[in-house]
Amino acid sequence: MKFTEQSIKGVWVIEPKVFTDERGYFMESYKKEVFEGHVGKINFIQDNESKSTRGVLRGLHYQTGEYSQAKLVRALKGSVLDVAVDLRKSSPTFGQYIAIELSEENKKQFFIPRGFAHGFLVLSPEAIFSYKVDNVYAPTHEASLLWNDPAIGIDWGINEQELILSPKDKIGKLLSEAVLFD
Repeated sequence: MKFTEQSIKGVWVIEPKVFTDERGYFMESYKKEVFEGHVGKINFIQDNESKSTRGVLRGLHYQTGEYSQAKLVRALKGSVLDVAVDLRKSSPTFGQYIAIELSEENKKQFFIPRGFAHGFLVLSPEAIFSYKVDNVYAPTHEASLLWNDPAIGIDWGINEQELILSPKDKIGKLLSEAVLFD
């Protein structure tokens, strides 16, 4: 596996070695010792999966306090634009974001540490998205940033009329109103 730390400290792109032949392919998507040797010790406790159609934007979500989550995400089918926003108020990259395309073709994975908001936009007709998390889902500690907050300035590369948003994603908070991390 190839691990590349991004311009925001703690955020990693992981590219597995993919072995292909006439039968298809094989790859290790996660190997604890290798992962921890690059990223550090993360105790993943749950795997989640979602299915969405083109134009669905999920995010920018995060959990506050002791329920904050680190995530290891990838697209199993289709492609997504995946985004992580730094909410660590003491970070020199506070309010900045990293965006990367994850697809079934490139097989890249994206590691997002605690202290970040996360979201993705489906670029293909359909996408199946998988993510490992290191903490339980706590609805009372869930929060979200507004997907189009001008202070963050994410270029989603799509016309707003093409977006499909849940009611909660339409009313996320601005960065200036967000619950932040130390």
